[in-house]
Amino acid sequence: MMATGGFAGSVAETPAVAVWTKTCVALKRELGEATFGSWLGQAALRERGEELCLVAATGVARDWIRRHAWRRIGELWAQNDPMGRNLDLKSRMEFDAQGPAPAGYADAVATAAAAPTQAEVIEIEVPVEVSAPAARAGRQQGLQDRFSFETFVSGPGNEFAFAVARRVAAWSDGHFNPVIFHGPYGFGKTHLLNALAWEAMQTAPTKRVVYITAERFTSTFVKAVQDRQTAAFKDELRNADLLLIDDVQFVAGKSSTQEELFHTLLALVEDGRRVVMTADRSPSELTEMDARLRSHLQSGLVCGIEPADRTLRLGILERKLATLAGQGKFVPSAQADVLQFLADRFTDSVRELEGALNTLVARVGGDISRMTLDEAQAILRPNLACNERRVTVDQIQKTVAEHYQLKQADLISERRARVVARPRQVAMWLAKQITTRSLPDIGRRFGGRDHTTVLHAVRRIEALKAEDPMIARDLDVLLRKLRG
Repeated sequence: MMATGGFAGSVAETPAVAVWTKTCVALKRELGEATFGSWLGQAALRERGEELCLVAATGVARDWIRRHAWRRIGELWAQNDPMGRNLDLKSRMEFDAQGPAPAGYADAVATAAAAPTQAEVIEIEVPVEVSAPAARAGRQQGLQDRFSFETFVSGPGNEFAFAVARRVAAWSDGHFNPVIFHGPYGFGKTHLLNALAWEAMQTAPTKRVVYITAERFTSTFVKAVQDRQTAAFKDELRNADLLLIDDVQFVAGKSSTQEELFHTLLALVEDGRRVVMTADRSPSELTEMDARLRSHLQSGLVCGIEPADRTLRLGILERKLATLAGQGKFVPSAQADVLQFLADRFTDSVRELEGALNTLVARVGGDISRMTLDEAQAILRPNLACNERRVTVDQIQKTVAEHYQLKQADLISERRARVVARPRQVAMWLAKQITTRSLPDIGRRFGGRDHTTVLHAVRRIEALKAEDPMIARDLDVLLRKLRG
């Protein structure tokens, strides 16, 4: 018998399905739509005799679930299952290897099962060498040399998308078509699409790879209509073995362009050719887009790319510093507190994060290894002043209290229970990070506490955010809320 986790057709609901449905509701609320959709939205609950198994679409997804969600799934399953049954976790490939798949098994998870694991992905360090003709063709299409898989830093927020991109670039057989990468501005979608294009051209030089932005698709199509060259325009795209379209949300609201894109997508998919697109939102959220086109985008594999967490931002900074050091011929080193400041301050966009590091290196070059935190803050102060929304301690307290479902009065009270003490420390850390208040002043605004109490709170949260993923996630969410 088969039970779904949100991607197969209608199935009679068994007791196990009911338990899994309740579990999914809680997980979606706790993890967020994007995270749940990327890692658990393609998973399925399987019943084989007495065995109950959660089957992840890929080995990468299985590993992520085991690391980040399995304990919580176990808790929710135990709470909701009156029969107290055990639940196992396997990838689809592992599950199928034990016997024939149940009738009606959805093909929607077949392809990515053979995607490389995270460890296999990270170990690949060989630079991509594209033939000269292909390189010229790529640059003419607007591909950027610096965007390769080797310069892409993967982490929990993007590793599933990264694994899928590498799978597509290897021209592996599969049913996922089209593939849609979606996520916030500035978090690697264009990088991933460029890297996919370069690798695909390197892997299969005889195949035709076409990369185009949605804006260029629109302008080129309009000009082709004006010049009565629509046949040539269609042939250019529909003869591609792999069509890559960046920022597809740009065509929303443009009826004739959407119509052409719809028929192009249909023709390529029906002919077994591959289509990969990026968007700033999930296809279901592109409400201004034609319903038919939106439906076809949703029918493929939708991969969410989440904002980078702190660990990933630090990894991006280290990789960027190594690149800059190679160009400037200096040692790729910087003081830890400088990199940590950049990772904590520039949370909204990888482009802004890299831009801040570019600014520091442009000012001091190889001396960045000796730069202090005060010097880095002084250099970046104009950037910070332009972008910083003035935040008060009162706003921080209100935001933190709301986040942890407390009252603002709890944070300034004498209560020492952990449920209050930890959010209070978080609020003090935020006040130190994003206001100009001194430690004594912050202490006074938290019920007249001594500055040493604030200093202890700041140091405690600094330590915890490196050890506790939940604290790190809370800090990221709160910083984004407070900075607007």
